[in-house]
Amino acid sequence: MNMIRVTKQAVATALAKASKSYTIAGPVKARAGHEFRCLGQGQTLTKELDLEYTHTRLSPKALLFPQAEPMFHFKLPETTGEPGDTPPAFLEAESFGESPLAVVGLRPWDARALDLLKLNFDTPDYTDPFFMKRYNAMVRVGLADIHPDPENFSLAAGSGPFDEAGLDILLADAGDAFIGKVITGKGRDFAGAAGFEPGSPADEKAFAALKAAAEKEADIPPACDRINDADTLDLYHADFWEAAAFSCINCGACTFACPTCWCFDIQDEVNQGKGVRLRLWDSCMTDLYSAHASGHNPRQEGYQRFRNRFMHKLKYFPDKYGAGIMCVGCGRCITQCPGGIDIREVMAAMNTAGATVQQEVSP
Repeated sequence: MNMIRVTKQAVATALAKASKSYTIAGPVKARAGHEFRCLGQGQTLTKELDLEYTHTRLSPKALLFPQAEPMFHFKLPETTGEPGDTPPAFLEAESFGESPLAVVGLRPWDARALDLLKLNFDTPDYTDPFFMKRYNAMVRVGLADIHPDPENFSLAAGSGPFDEAGLDILLADAGDAFIGKVITGKGRDFAGAAGFEPGSPADEKAFAALKAAAEKEADIPPACDRINDADTLDLYHADFWEAAAFSCINCGACTFACPTCWCFDIQDEVNQGKGVRLRLWDSCMTDLYSAHASGHNPRQEGYQRFRNRFMHKLKYFPDKYGAGIMCVGCGRCITQCPGGIDIREVMAAMNTAGATVQQEVSP
């Protein structure tokens, strides 16, 4: 195991060194909680960075998949009225930063969420160049969660407070220092650029003890084993959906807070002959999202949009990709839902419905 150690007093110096080769992003304190942002250069960046945070309102997915992303700029053709006198539109693709992005302090389940997003943005049929260029250049320096929130059920979702999958480095708060391990070549390069010190056998034992304690403290995983085996249409037509969605106001808070939601819209904004094509976050919980140009809406009722969201995350996605549920158990949708809806309760209802259907069809 390639253990590393950095004292908390040395974090500023280490990241200042790394910022010569990397753009650094991490959790910073905002007006209402914490959020991930790209930071400054040198010693000034650690004045914003807060590795003592517990959780963020929004996930770091916006670093790969921005809320509002310019795809390209264009100019409208000038027309004089004469045939053949219309020059072609001028297109200018958005540029990307040259330095690789190092995200410091993201939780393990947020790292897993980025890999789930990749399944949608990098398919055999199409690769999204905007997402994938950032994805391939990103270095993920994770921070284990010593005391998971009560709403966190990441162990049930295939991740956990010390999950290494999707990370290049995993650190843990050991009091006066961060101790951890280098997982990938990218992580080794970043550790070298930052000048992290090698860890000791004592650090390795302390890291293992912190992991065991955190996983013991984590929420008891809700069962979802029957959902995978249940027939899709049987779950779709189950009789609990309207009752489960009773308090949902279709505000979309859950989708915007979710680290694995990828719905987007594309719009053109034009002013005085110059325009920009934008990709914008969207939400399947709004009635306009599923509305057809004809005026027909297959998900007219709120409970239908509610059902679509949870069927997508817990049934459609696992059936299509075979990569587990489209949820990492971060608990953001639970804490931010004004209607008090808990995805764990919906998961349990779907699991019960799946078990009931299987009993009915068993010989």
